[in-house]
This record gives sequence, structure tokens and C-alpha cells, in this order.
Amino acid sequence: MKKHLTRKNIVRALLVLFILAQFKTIDKTPRDTRPENDLLVMSNAPEDVRTLLKAACYDCHSNSTNYPWYSNIAPVSWWIKRHSRRGAFKINYSEWSSYDEAEIITKKKKSAEFIKKGWMPIGSYKLMHPEARLTDEQRETLANWFLAVPLH
Repeated sequence: MKKHLTRKNIVRALLVLFILAQFKTIDKTPRDTRPENDLLVMSNAPEDVRTLLKAACYDCHSNSTNYPWYSNIAPVSWWIKRHSRRGAFKINYSEWSSYDEAEIITKKKKSAEFIKKGWMPIGSYKLMHPEARLTDEQRETLANWFLAVPLH
């Protein structure tokens, strides 16, 4: 009687599953967005803040995700899509004008706090995006800007 669960058969099965997974692609169609609703447009953010936010926040917290090359490889692509969707659900800078005053106050404070404490951007994002590795000074700049930006 032959053993079916040999190491070689397990590797083959995993390889077949990996190949089949590549046929389940993610939708990379940009979400509808109106520029006038975007935080950066509404607040007339200075160029340094604009650059930092685009580099460190906008891939997950806006409607304009820039998908890297590795987002074409399942199951990594599924994780990236899920993560960016969840990030935009929690706070979406592209839809800033849709928040009421209380939500904006909360989201401004949370953004400032999470950036200042180094909780955002998350480690896995910084690993693949060196431009998102903010210095203490850049963190301070963003945190102060969030606290000072007008409500609407």
C-alpha cells in the first residue's frame, strides 16, 4: 500500500492550489471619487503635507489605491484588497465631505494620534513602501496639521 501523503505529493498539491488561486483576481477598478470631496482639496493642504499623506496614507485610506506589482499574486492580492477596503471604510480621505462635524472631529483626532504614536502606517505597509517610513518630524508635522485643519 502506497502512502498518498508524501512530502512530494503535499508540495504538488500546494503548487496546484497556488496556480489555481491566480485565476481569482481582485478588482482594481478605482472607486468613484469627486475631487472636491477630498480632504487635501477641501483643506488646501500645503505641499509637504500633501506629499506625506499621499505616500503614507492614501493607498489604504482613500479611493485612489496604487496597487504594487505584488498585488497581482494571490493570495497576497486578496489580503491587500481586503486591507485597503477596510482602511477606507474606517476613514476615507477621498470622501471627507461626507462626514458630519462630529465624525470629522473624531477622525482628525484619531488620525493625529495614530500617526504620532507610530501606529500608522502599519508595519507591513512600511516594509514594502520605504517612502511611508515617516521620521519623528514628519509624524509631528502630520499630527499637528490634522489637529489644525478646518472642519469643512
